[in-house]
Amino acid sequence: MNPSNNWTKSSSMRIPLFTGLFYAYFCAPVSLEHKAFVQPITASTLNNALSNGYNPRRDPDKDLAAATEEAKRSNRNIFVVVGGEWCSWCHTMDRFFHEHSDLTALRDKNYVVMKVSMSQENPNRTFLSRFPRIQGYPHIFILDANGKLIQSQSTGELEDGRSYSLRRFKTLLERFAPKSNA
Repeated sequence: MNPSNNWTKSSSMRIPLFTGLFYAYFCAPVSLEHKAFVQPITASTLNNALSNGYNPRRDPDKDLAAATEEAKRSNRNIFVVVGGEWCSWCHTMDRFFHEHSDLTALRDKNYVVMKVSMSQENPNRTFLSRFPRIQGYPHIFILDANGKLIQSQSTGELEDGRSYSLRRFKTLLERFAPKSNA
């Protein structure tokens, strides 16, 4: 048995197979079945992407541009939370909103939520240098639809024991909501 002869035979079978797979993946028309599974990007998809975790690989300048565009389109302000996956109070805030659906509804009605990572991997110094200095995490910046700072908010003032105060958070969200949404 000649090994080089077997390779040649299998190689001649691989090329048409590879070509067919390449065509099917990159060149074939998209089927209706495939289109049924592809979802368009919506405002809620954008909001989920911007507010889903503190990813140090995200570009906060691009995220802010997307948030600004969505805020203008939907007549909302921007709710920027600076923190990190390392931050226990950041996770506490996420749980707090999850446990208070009425507060989450109020926030999402009036704000495009955006998270910015502050970590050793990526402290996002350049992006954060345009805002007032942060003393602790998480920290909230509320921006208008054009990206202009309205409020720099320490979350320590919103704490209540081992969680957050529903009354104080609701007051904050109502106070800085766009006037036409109030």
